[in-house]
Amino acid sequence: MILKRHNESHKGSNGIVLVVGGSKTFTGAPIFAGLGALRAGADLAIIAAPRRAADTATAYSPDLITIPLEGDFLKMDHVKRIEDYIDKSDVLIIGPGLGKDKDTEKAIIEIIRLFKKLVVIDADALKAVSKNLDVLKEKNTILTPHRGEFEKLSGHVSSEEAVHSFAQEHKCVVLLKAHTDIISNGHEIKLNKTGNPGMTVGGTGDVLAGVTAGIAAQGIEPPNAAFSAAKIVGMAGDLAFVEKGYALLASDVLEKVPEVLKKH
Repeated sequence: MILKRHNESHKGSNGIVLVVGGSKTFTGAPIFAGLGALRAGADLAIIAAPRRAADTATAYSPDLITIPLEGDFLKMDHVKRIEDYIDKSDVLIIGPGLGKDKDTEKAIIEIIRLFKKLVVIDADALKAVSKNLDVLKEKNTILTPHRGEFEKLSGHVSSEEAVHSFAQEHKCVVLLKAHTDIISNGHEIKLNKTGNPGMTVGGTGDVLAGVTAGIAAQGIEPPNAAFSAAKIVGMAGDLAFVEKGYALLASDVLEKVPEVLKKH
């Protein structure tokens, strides 16, 4: 699934993804999300993260642009600094590694409200949204919960019907991560059966959020971006499993994404 580009393409014309994530404790999550977006074909990935996470991202990969935020967690005081990059970005990923500080939850909701384009809501941001579902109104969003997160969001046991109903009610796209992924925009349901139990390792969900955003940033409609990302990351995980078995890491999955894209 290599997306076609115009010969006149320039840096930024194939998508800019802003990742708001990370904390003193969780430094790797925004890295996987940012690199996932780049591996999916986005031109730029910008990571806004508390300083330790931002510094870790800078050291890990020169491909990532970082915005260091002072302190150990995302705070309301950081919103103004992040706001400078919001208008420049095509897709926002919010949540990977943010933690559950109360001030962080307030900042999450404010940033989602400010962003006018597509928002991929993942991980710790899902908890904040579960308490503020009104923030989804009139927003363009893809939610990427696992079963437990979805049940907190919706109040229902995860199923095809529950995912479809939630997406329909809140006018969003839901990508439910499970043995069989369930993707719905409230109008149709798609299932993805790629992937394997080795992908329970930490970080694969962050890669998925990044690939979803990277595909969407290139102009693919959110429901198709979510389904394509689930399939691509699952296939990448299957390739990694052949080599690594249950010792595979999220970075192994990430490195297989280009191979999948070239073949499909």
